[in-house]
Amino acid sequence: MTALVTVSGLQVMARNDEGEESAIVKGVDFSIERGEVLALIGESGSGKTTIALSLMGYARSGCRIAGGSVRIGEQQVLELGERELAGLRGRTVAYIAQSASSAFNPAKTLMDQVIEGAAIHRCMPREAARAKAIGLFRALALPDPEHVGERYPHQVSGGQLQRVMAAMAFITDPALVILDEPTTALDVTTQIEVLRAFRDVVRQLGTTAVYVSHDLAVVAQMADRIVVLRHGEVRENGATTQMLLAPAHDYTRSLLAAAEPPIRPLGQPPATLPGSAPLLQIRGLVAGYGAPDRDGLPSKRILSDINLVIPRGATLGVIGESGSGKTTLARVVAGMLPIARGSVLLDGVPLVGGAGRSREQYQRVQFVFQNADTALNPAHTISQILGRPLQFYHHFKGDAQRKRVLRLLDLVQLPASVMERLPGELSGGQKQRVNLARALAADPDLILCDEITSALDTVVAASILDLMAELRRELKVSYMFISHDINTVRAICDEIVVLYAGSHVESRERHAAPDAPYHPYSQLLVNSVPKLRQGWLDEVCGRGADVLPGLLPQASASAGLCTFLPRCRVRIDGQCNLTAPPRQQLNDGGSILCHHTPAALQQLQAPFHQIEEVA
Repeated sequence: MTALVTVSGLQVMARNDEGEESAIVKGVDFSIERGEVLALIGESGSGKTTIALSLMGYARSGCRIAGGSVRIGEQQVLELGERELAGLRGRTVAYIAQSASSAFNPAKTLMDQVIEGAAIHRCMPREAARAKAIGLFRALALPDPEHVGERYPHQVSGGQLQRVMAAMAFITDPALVILDEPTTALDVTTQIEVLRAFRDVVRQLGTTAVYVSHDLAVVAQMADRIVVLRHGEVRENGATTQMLLAPAHDYTRSLLAAAEPPIRPLGQPPATLPGSAPLLQIRGLVAGYGAPDRDGLPSKRILSDINLVIPRGATLGVIGESGSGKTTLARVVAGMLPIARGSVLLDGVPLVGGAGRSREQYQRVQFVFQNADTALNPAHTISQILGRPLQFYHHFKGDAQRKRVLRLLDLVQLPASVMERLPGELSGGQKQRVNLARALAADPDLILCDEITSALDTVVAASILDLMAELRRELKVSYMFISHDINTVRAICDEIVVLYAGSHVESRERHAAPDAPYHPYSQLLVNSVPKLRQGWLDEVCGRGADVLPGLLPQASASAGLCTFLPRCRVRIDGQCNLTAPPRQQLNDGGSILCHHTPAALQQLQAPFHQIEEVA
């Protein structure tokens, strides 16, 4: 069989601020057969995306392709001029980016943007392109495929927009499609929906593809072969089955180990003195956005009747899909959003939002944002970023401030040499450590961590989780850890709270989290986490009902009924659709908000666990 793509001796150089060049891709070789899906995996900085972009003859700003060859079909890509490369990109080679939201023009309809490539390359008449786009929308399982193209980017969900971007790539029948981390930013149920759509279209069209990812479990569902990269070099190249079952290189084995986070020893939280209040207590919380209605509640209600407790020195995990209310909950606790009803207590003292909160209360509760790139001022050095809260909360200046900055860097395991560097000069993992150090600078009692590992590769994310566990033991700090990944939450948290459409549907101690019974929504989340074996996606798609993502309703949509009712496969008609579910206690100390008894759920969920054990 003749390879469609052959890469030989590829070398890419990058220039630093002093104008000096160094190799970031070092003599890479691989080939891709027609109809084959090849995965490029590795940590951040391994060269995955740089190599993928080289297949289009493209190098990012500050980089240049310095040597080697890239052949696609009969074309030597690196020998093409700019005009010829323009004809190659989008026609012979198509690209699906990681963030669809930043790739679309908000002022144009989806259809206009999808068929634009066909018009530029003069592949077909406009009406033929529209008809083909609708066929792709249908193949990619987009809702209302005949009319979804009339919408604008902000009128569809993130998972839907990611699939529209795939339609944009496939519209020209490219010889090669590059998928660059296309599901990294998606929650688990949306990810499985998008993965299934991508896999089905790739199979139907017999597409040759490069899948860039750091997630081996995702790659196992998509790729025929895997190229493992580190520091711009190929460490291993082989069939997916061989990589998963008998990896030859130590680095590949480390990636496999990091794919399933271990349960980290957290130590016991300090004992609560008799009669003393917990560190944080939330009672009957209602919150949202928009003008108040006749009852004084926000017109767009996000959270309804939330009750939870965080003991001093403990970690509470909050999980749920995008739109479930996780970040809104953290914003209320941080004072960024007002409390519409209910109360938030810190050491038994009520907290309010905005100007009503004291400086000491703000100092005691700190927020670590999801995206360090936007959370850190790109024009300030790391020393300035960490120095600001030290001065604001503790009045540190001069040499005392510098010593404290050095101490903070040591706490988050960063070298002193990063002090005078800008955020743009650091890796993603380093920036997230600075993000965490800035929160620690205030010397808080509680840190709110909002999806802080979701954009990181598995190895870097594992190191951040280890760091958090170590800081908790050393500083006795408490965390609210927000995520959509139940395995990550189990690795770091004492208790797990599950939110769905603003409702608190389940609470579990982490030692009991792997065991049924679950709330039906929690089971959907558990079932949707990709497993590190080939064929898993086919298995769950065959079961279908266990993993269908559906639509996430507003918290007020069910008029007091179970918010999960429209998606629940085990609902009891005549009961679930008429009365609000009760909160039921589990034998392990947790609780679920459901009409089913724990024993009934245990029986309903037993078949799934038997399937998993056999697999």
